[in-house]
Amino acid sequence: MLHTISAFDRMGEENAFAVLARATALAQKGRDIVNLGIGQPDFKTPDHIVEAAIKALRDGHHGYTPATGLLQTREAVVRRTLSTTGVEVSPENVMIMPGGKPTMYAAIVMFGEPGAEILYPDPGFPIYRSMIEFTGAKPVPVPIREENGFAFSAEETLSLITDKTRLLILNSPANPTGGVTPRAEIEKLVKGLEKHPDVAILSDEIYDVMTYDGETHTSLLTFPELRDRLIVLNGWSKTWAMTGWRMGWSIWPNEGKGAGLYDKVRKLAVNCWSCVNAPSQFAGIAAINGPQDEVEAMMAAFDRRRKLVVEGMNSLENISCATPKGAFYAFPNISRTGWKAKPLASALLDDAGVALIGGPDFGILGEGYMRLSYANSEENIQRAIERIGAFLAENPAVAA
Repeated sequence: MLHTISAFDRMGEENAFAVLARATALAQKGRDIVNLGIGQPDFKTPDHIVEAAIKALRDGHHGYTPATGLLQTREAVVRRTLSTTGVEVSPENVMIMPGGKPTMYAAIVMFGEPGAEILYPDPGFPIYRSMIEFTGAKPVPVPIREENGFAFSAEETLSLITDKTRLLILNSPANPTGGVTPRAEIEKLVKGLEKHPDVAILSDEIYDVMTYDGETHTSLLTFPELRDRLIVLNGWSKTWAMTGWRMGWSIWPNEGKGAGLYDKVRKLAVNCWSCVNAPSQFAGIAAINGPQDEVEAMMAAFDRRRKLVVEGMNSLENISCATPKGAFYAFPNISRTGWKAKPLASALLDDAGVALIGGPDFGILGEGYMRLSYANSEENIQRAIERIGAFLAENPAVAA
């Protein structure tokens, strides 16, 4: 065996892709599979965005772009940020990234090393913990509790900060829970962070427009006291149904305590992915600058599906489902069924033809829950709920 560094043995994965591969393989064998596992919109990228990429190719945009992204792409992000948050940022603080994960990677490797601590949401996106462990830093879970509406608690978060804490990762609206943290709670956190001026913050705001029931997203950009230590992650994947385009952006500090961070991430880009391809960037510009009616239609569909999921899952015996306030996920509580979450997820896929993700794939506190993505049709969601109910009726927990 070739000898690789031990860091790779600590690296985890995102099990949603493994479930997707398993569901796809079963479907190719003729099985009828309803996939509520993968976290991507089931809508096509709007036509005007696709056409912008085609035009860019035909116009000869085939070469390298700057490591930070085309200026016009960064300027589009500046305009979009101003329109959604009321905050004006400079293009010189914007990085165009090949998706959202590279921002997580960049921020975590900048601050993570043996002896350091990094706080992250649990349950939360699995790559947070995976990359923290890769760096050798200590991952410190910030509990995301159902009794708190799947919002983080400012008091509990602040209590976990020590003199070893380098980075705090936040995510609202949240994957996998659909929780949205209210502004009042965020304000408490920001106030408390004044006592911890050397802790950087990574705010994952990829689901920023995906809120329901009058909830609104609060960007940490709206707190100027954090700006010199704040990294904001966002992108095109969810809002414009562009997951496969691998288009993300992030906003980095480059002044005060954060002086030099932007240049560090630029160097990382040069060493790792060089740049984001030009046609995708022109598509991204079209997405921001163009009509938003298809985004609004997609959100209206997600809202209808959300209500169907909550009603349907709560109708099943021994399952309860809190109403998600954001993103396109529900996180039903299955603890009263007696099943452990991952065995139940496997059994539902193999025996009932429904793909879900077990809560432990999102963290220690995920046991007793399943992630259900309602990025699928209302008809398929209804079929899935019926299959889940029938399976549980026929398979009591002693079979687990």
